[in-house]
Amino acid sequence: MQAKARLHADGEVACLDVREQGSYGEGHPFLAVPCPYSRLEMRVVSLVPRLDVPILLIDDGDGLAELAAARLRGLGYRHVDWIGGGARAWADAGYTLFKGVNVPSKTLGELVEERWQVPRIGPDVLADWSRQGRALQLFDGRPASEYAKMTIPGSRCMPNGELAHRWEAAIAESAGPVVVNCAGRTRSIIGAAGLMLAGASDVYALENGTQGWALSGRTLRHGAQAEPLPAADWDASRRRARAIAEARNIDWIDREGAQTLARDTSRTTYLFDVRDAAEHAADPHPALPWAPGGQLVQATDQWIGVRRARVILADDTGLRATLAAFWLRQLRYEVFVLPGIRSWPAAWRLDAPDMPRTPKLPDVPSIPVGEALKQARMGAALIDLRPSMSYRAAHLPGARWSTRSRLAQQPAGGAALLVGDSDAVALASLDLSEAGVAEVRRVEGDEPAWWSAWVSLVATPDNPSDAEAIDYLFFVHDRHDGNLDAARNYLAWEIGLTAQLDPSEAGEYRLDPLRP
Repeated sequence: MQAKARLHADGEVACLDVREQGSYGEGHPFLAVPCPYSRLEMRVVSLVPRLDVPILLIDDGDGLAELAAARLRGLGYRHVDWIGGGARAWADAGYTLFKGVNVPSKTLGELVEERWQVPRIGPDVLADWSRQGRALQLFDGRPASEYAKMTIPGSRCMPNGELAHRWEAAIAESAGPVVVNCAGRTRSIIGAAGLMLAGASDVYALENGTQGWALSGRTLRHGAQAEPLPAADWDASRRRARAIAEARNIDWIDREGAQTLARDTSRTTYLFDVRDAAEHAADPHPALPWAPGGQLVQATDQWIGVRRARVILADDTGLRATLAAFWLRQLRYEVFVLPGIRSWPAAWRLDAPDMPRTPKLPDVPSIPVGEALKQARMGAALIDLRPSMSYRAAHLPGARWSTRSRLAQQPAGGAALLVGDSDAVALASLDLSEAGVAEVRRVEGDEPAWWSAWVSLVATPDNPSDAEAIDYLFFVHDRHDGNLDAARNYLAWEIGLTAQLDPSEAGEYRLDPLRP
């Protein structure tokens, strides 16, 4: 298939899946990046920040890709095509549709474990060590929000990349082995391997993370509040960063070098602040989008939509950026480190002619909820654009659930009263207006406000049906909520990713050896 060859050829390309999250997660091409039509114009500007990049769209063969292509051309993108027949045609051609999300990053973790033989221990060993009173240090490599949902008793929150940066303050002397856990496998593996890159020894990945702990019959801790991260020894962090960069030939650049790359309009260049959330919040850089290093590696396709693009990672000592750069290079991005984040000017490339601009959305007039319900009883269409699970839990009486991609079913003429956030409503209004709907209004308020106004909301646990709820990924969605079968299926999915790769997909990885 021509599309398959184009995706794996040299040069930049963006493969955007314009279906909603649920449809995407049930099966998509390996390199497809989620960019649902419901928020297409708002998402694509950051995912594909150069108008001349070749773009391939994929849908369900239902015409959504053609509609999305017209929207992208309206934003100025010059090379937009779609895969004829969509996901079904891809599968019919003999190519794999991968379930789940963040598939390239998840696969990287499995490949690293296979090639590097990253030391690991299971929950039984960890429990035995604790029972024996053996000194050890257990770190959860996820962000604080995930740590609070569930973690292993005794684990400290230390997002990936931060432990190497804060080693002197976080690691007590003679405290025994370091164990890194996450919810499953990827961040445990990448976190432990990153410490090995930084020169640490006696480091282990906890096999299967919190899900493995639960499957072993042990209890997780819920609602844990992450403590503030300890201060870093900047000199030690810089020395460690330099050693990794020199051993691995990772390019460090200064402001002049970064500006030279940014001015090259023949290539796509991303620039990210990879510091910790608290540092970014306390001292945000106005020109740098925030992408914490551990999460950028874990979910690269949430930030980077163009394969084989350039990426500049910025921090303060260079260590967190260098570690993330190493992993992004394994995904075959061309990566550079800017160790002095404040050396970059507050504005960059703002006058570049080939960058897309976030579109100015129409200002949709609002309507009070009481008036909206009255008009709905008189025949106006009341359409709820919120997530399907929010609609199931509680919605306005008479409202029907929809996504932007399904608004073509709305008859011309009359009025459409839309429930949802301002961006979702504004984007949907474009489609409705073009379809001939005479009046579009946004219903004021949200669920708490409606309850406060004594509006009797409706719950419909089975409406929309699972098949209709295309924005929600049911694929082992409750694995963290006590469904042990879902946890087993999820872990089997992660472990089985590498076996699904064809030679072209396997070739999307560089995989440097553990010892340079």
